[in-house]
Amino acid sequence: MSDFKIIVRNNGPLRLEGDLTLCDQDGKAFGLGGRKVISLCRCGQSKNQPFFDGTHAKVGFSSEVHAVELIPGRGAQIARS
Repeated sequence: MSDFKIIVRNNGPLRLEGDLTLCDQDGKAFGLGGRKVISLCRCGQSKNQPFFDGTHAKVGFSSEVHAVELIPGRGAQIARS
């Protein structure tokens, strides 16, 4: 298996790096032109959904994210110390 990374950019997109296949809900793959890096919109305002086009700054999108530990097997519940 190859390395794959998703980076959550503060006030910006999701950056995906590695061997990529991006599919719509029906399983049809987007043509990525051989790219190994793409960015996906988080604000929902991109004119090229699901891809990032810089609109975040224009619409004032704000979201700072910091890594946390999740409780094993419990979905998105955050472990508390």
